Amino acid sequence: MNVQPLLDALGIQEDAARSLADDLRTQIDELQARLGEAEIHLEHLAITRKTVTALADRIPARADSPDLPEHPDYPRILAVLNEATAPLRARDICEALDREPLPKKVEGTRAKLKRLVKLDIIAEDEAGGFARKQ
Repeated sequence: MNVQPLLDALGIQEDAARSLADDLRTQIDELQARLGEAEIHLEHLAITRKTVTALADRIPARADSPDLPEHPDYPRILAVLNEATAPLRARDICEALDREPLPKKVEGTRAKLKRLVKLDIIAEDEAGGFARKQ
């Protein structure tokens, strides 16, 4: 029996397996290098978070917006604007607050809205629409 063709076939398979193993070792080395870089990056981020947190504790608290005027309508108006997906007119806000949209009520609401604009809490567009600042 001639075993040479069988040995040749085994040699070809061994070469292919050796080549695959070498390629996989190269990929493992590259992945280990990338993993090391990622771990260093994570460590740096953790240090940065710790530093920023420590510094933030030293910064005095600052109000992001001025205090609201003393009237129960202001928080309600802001709640309506928070739920709105587009700017609302004074009349729309009156209706959302369950008030009759009479001129007197609409103008009172508009005055409150203008005050919130002046305090830089909300924004007014050119068409008289009011919305929360982004």
